Amino acid sequence: MIHKYKLNGLNIVLDVDTSGVLTVDDLTYELLDGYGEKSDDELIKAFGERYPAAEIGECLAEIKTLKEEGILFKEVKYKKNNYANGDLIKALCLHIAHDCNLKCTYCFAAQGDFDGEKMLMSLEVGKKAIDFIVAQSKNRENLEIDFFGGEPLMNLDVVKELVVYGNEMAEKNHKKFKYTMTTNGVLLNEETREYLNETMDNIVLSLDGRKEVNDHMRQTVNDKGSYDIIINNIKAMAEMRGDKDHYVRGTYTHHNLDFSRDVQFLAEEGFKSISVEPVVSEASKDYAITEEDLPEIFAEYDKLALSYLKRHQDGLHYNFFHFNVDLDHGPCVYKRLSGCGAGRDYVAVTPEGDVYPCHQFVGNEAFKMGDVFQGITNNEIRNEFEAGNLLEKEACTQCWCKYFCGGGCHANAYNFNGTIMKPHHVSCEIERRRVENAIMISIIESGEPA
Repeated sequence: MIHKYKLNGLNIVLDVDTSGVLTVDDLTYELLDGYGEKSDDELIKAFGERYPAAEIGECLAEIKTLKEEGILFKEVKYKKNNYANGDLIKALCLHIAHDCNLKCTYCFAAQGDFDGEKMLMSLEVGKKAIDFIVAQSKNRENLEIDFFGGEPLMNLDVVKELVVYGNEMAEKNHKKFKYTMTTNGVLLNEETREYLNETMDNIVLSLDGRKEVNDHMRQTVNDKGSYDIIINNIKAMAEMRGDKDHYVRGTYTHHNLDFSRDVQFLAEEGFKSISVEPVVSEASKDYAITEEDLPEIFAEYDKLALSYLKRHQDGLHYNFFHFNVDLDHGPCVYKRLSGCGAGRDYVAVTPEGDVYPCHQFVGNEAFKMGDVFQGITNNEIRNEFEAGNLLEKEACTQCWCKYFCGGGCHANAYNFNGTIMKPHHVSCEIERRRVENAIMISIIESGEPA
């Protein structure tokens, strides 16, 4: 399968199975539509009024050579057992706090409590969660824990004790933990910043962009905007991190479809690693992203890609998460087929110790997999997510973008379609446009002609 498209003056051709990319001339671009379906003579006749027959014949010969060399129209057949990962778990989203000091309008966690009782994780439950992942990881050495909420800094004392305990357990069991903190920045004072900088392998800082955009959705419990409270804290944290992993993570909604301005604003504020994601919500919400918004969103990603290139060409570098593609050394087969790993090798743990496939399923009792005291007791859920891969999702089989997204977000699929097996159409459309721009950027920045 190939995918071809025009963007920023380039005729781009992607071989789907190999992720190989070519830029081609107009004739080759047009001939690829009928190649393999029509004979060479039929194609020469069809294009003969616009191109010399000799030129068409030469181009067809080049396409044939590319196919024979496995550069175009490559077919790779994956077997189902390529993606199986047994019952090994390597990563926890540890809900250290089901409480928050903000009340963001679009929050999928219902302002921190996930539609349940507000609570903080106890040290006992946290230790059991670490014991759980050590046991469930079997012979895997590298493990991950994301301290999540709500707002995890509201339970920082327990975080600190769990990092100590995790390191002790890692040494005892020949493991290595990577820790991540996701925070809204309200409690990021100097002492806390220093602690996080020393202990966290990655830090995610929540900020939506421009002050008016951020404050429209991200408000304090007193209905005030949060921007002025957090901006200096987040800037100081990012500056302290330097080259250590961190990024600013924002959300765009129907109210700021000009989100490229928010990305550029964050870059101009000095942030070097940025992710701005479309909101996930019920279609009935006034801030929801709907199919009617897609043309404007596509144009915005195109605009953002050009400004991104311009900043890089001017020496003002920043990293935008969704423009990252590795066309030379892509993900392993398992990641290509299975995406994020939710419900298989990645799970979320609540303050009470309950285990769910990921943070977005927390609170939905139908997806409770077990708990950290007894382990995984509902293997049907794990099997369901194991089956939620590209080989089983009908909508993904003919999608050119499938190996870049791994089938999309299971939670989005379930929330909109009632099953994890049918991807959310709007999310898919957005992902495809982002990847098209990411490939274009990769071509230009690798030195291909613009």
